[in-house]
Amino acid sequence: MHNSEKNTEKASGHKQCTVNVLIVDNDPQFEQTILKVLAQKGIRGIIAENPKAASDRLEKDYYQLVFLSAQVCPEINPFRHCSLLKTIKAISPETPVILTTELDKFKKNNPGELISSTVNAIRAGYQDLLLKPVESQRLENILDRFVPNHSVNSIASANENTHNLYHIVGNSTKLTQTVKLAKCIASTSAPVLISGESGTGKELISYMIHRQSKRADGPYVRVNCAALSESLLESELFGHEKGAFTGAYTQRKGRFEMAHGGTLLLDEVTETPARFQAKLLRILEQQDFERVGGNDNIKVNVRIITTTNKDIVQEVAEQRFRQDLYYRLSTVRIVVAPLRERPDDLKDLVWHFVNIYAAETNRQITGLDPAMMEIFAKYHWPGNVRQLRNVIRTSLILGSGETLSLADVSWLFDELQSRTQQAASQSETSAQLPSAQLGSVPLEHVERQAIIETLRQTDGNQTKAAKVLGISDRTLRCKIKKYRQEGIMQPA
Repeated sequence: MHNSEKNTEKASGHKQCTVNVLIVDNDPQFEQTILKVLAQKGIRGIIAENPKAASDRLEKDYYQLVFLSAQVCPEINPFRHCSLLKTIKAISPETPVILTTELDKFKKNNPGELISSTVNAIRAGYQDLLLKPVESQRLENILDRFVPNHSVNSIASANENTHNLYHIVGNSTKLTQTVKLAKCIASTSAPVLISGESGTGKELISYMIHRQSKRADGPYVRVNCAALSESLLESELFGHEKGAFTGAYTQRKGRFEMAHGGTLLLDEVTETPARFQAKLLRILEQQDFERVGGNDNIKVNVRIITTTNKDIVQEVAEQRFRQDLYYRLSTVRIVVAPLRERPDDLKDLVWHFVNIYAAETNRQITGLDPAMMEIFAKYHWPGNVRQLRNVIRTSLILGSGETLSLADVSWLFDELQSRTQQAASQSETSAQLPSAQLGSVPLEHVERQAIIETLRQTDGNQTKAAKVLGISDRTLRCKIKKYRQEGIMQPA
């Protein structure tokens, strides 16, 4: 077996997420041609000379595109039956497969035979038919269509063999500072608390810390605290003994045990109830525990990383989260900035998601609509990077042409445009109004102005502001959350 591996870091400093292409062929001339084109595009090509070698590769690694030669298939008619094609589709249904065959197989005076064979190949499950000797331009068009590899700025990325372990896209100042801090503390075993709004990439930062730590070869275990009740959370984290409760038919190891020697991520830790927080504090201090229904002490060595999308300092102040647990978890605290505060990362993120999703829509994207990018720049992005990803994927699926645009997705265009205009309008209305004009202003706007002005006078102290306004802390928090989502207030 051979492989072509080219450093994907361009002279400009841009980095790309590694794209892997599998070539199932034993034609040296074709291999040389395709590997050269792949290398020029920063794409890694892997050669498998027979179906068995290809199957082994597919079981171990992920490939964004496969070239499959009709000459190496043992079947008489690969258009109708090819076990390797079925294997590829079973392992990764979305992976496009291009059938390659010799031009000599077709009669020069019968162009209908080539058209018929192409149709048969597509019906059999191939995405296209590529003839040998291959034309470089035809090959490049196929690559641009199925494995776009537009250059993007990447602040941090890692690959193991052909697996993309993590890829953090962007180079804004705030993202750079966040990644720099994460790398700085990665080599220690200090607990890390990562805070930020939903969809900002907190778990990605957590995984990067694990991969760059001395525990990188150990397990990385994640628990979503918000998705489990208190009883289920205890069983999930600490495990249980046989017969501990109804349905506990066997002993089960918990996530703490599974993470021994590695990292345990407690996602959305502020969603845990008070009684559980007390138990968690003791376990973090002692690094030992008992399974539910058991008496044996189990000792573990685990690094704890936690995330939250709430203002954890406020949660502590209002006694919804234990202060001593907060101090225990936040030896190092990392804040991931929302997308609206990282406008410099927008274009890179758009191209990154184009690279990922363009192939499934069979679209070759060569440009971004300036009007779309202008809307993106003004939009508040309450769902952050996760929301942007979904918007790009929707635009790719429902749009057409080589320019990514919102023009073909009218409802999405209207939604983003109206929210942008609404936020701008409300922001302007939030400016202090003379009392003489209050009679012509909607009550909602007067309420908003009162809340914002009171918060300003109390230096952002929500407890004091709530007392001045005569409303509960909970009501004030809900109002502030709403204003931030609408882009009227900036996050604290």
